[in-house]
Amino acid sequence: MDDWIGGPLVSVAFVIFVAGLIYQASQFFKLTRKKEWVLPPLPVIDKHVSNAVVQSHLSCPVFLKGPFWKTDQLMLMVTSVFHLCLILVPLFLLGHNVLLDQSWGLSLWSLHESLTDGLAVVVLICVAFFMMRRIFLPRIRAITSLYDYVVLLIAGGPFLTGFLAYHQWFDYPVVMTLHILAGELMLITIPFTKLGHMLFFFLYRFLIGSEYSFTRGSRTW
Repeated sequence: MDDWIGGPLVSVAFVIFVAGLIYQASQFFKLTRKKEWVLPPLPVIDKHVSNAVVQSHLSCPVFLKGPFWKTDQLMLMVTSVFHLCLILVPLFLLGHNVLLDQSWGLSLWSLHESLTDGLAVVVLICVAFFMMRRIFLPRIRAITSLYDYVVLLIAGGPFLTGFLAYHQWFDYPVVMTLHILAGELMLITIPFTKLGHMLFFFLYRFLIGSEYSFTRGSRTW
């Protein structure tokens, strides 16, 4: 069983992950279309006002001008740190790169183990923050379903089991098996759940024009 979980099932998870991403990307371009730009007559704007607007836009990044930043700065900061760590830890973890090198002869630059251990703790703290937010904030709890909690558990599972395995707490072989299963489950579900926004974030923010976009966008739904 352990050989199957750590061998063929890993390949299956990767295949589903890649195929799911390709499918979702194709759906994105299928369901969106190129914008037809209509240029209205240019208004006459006072030169001093125009210069002030330009300076305002240059003084602050685009994503800090959106309504999300203005209404919930703490959530934006926690979300940013969470997503950054969520990507850095699995990609640049020494143990993962050793396995990649042994299996496929590939490896990425690795972060120090103590650093990735600390970043895993940061991810778990962020997951706890999101969980508490959904439980205790009435306006968030009102729109929260079991699905949202399950997605959070799927996101945090690999990091919790990885942290336990690194420190060799509890039964190490069992924890490692759970860690592998949690990672495979996360890979399989990314293209088909809310977790997919981690990878499609840039497609949406750069290609779709909206109040949360970084650019005017070239496509629309």
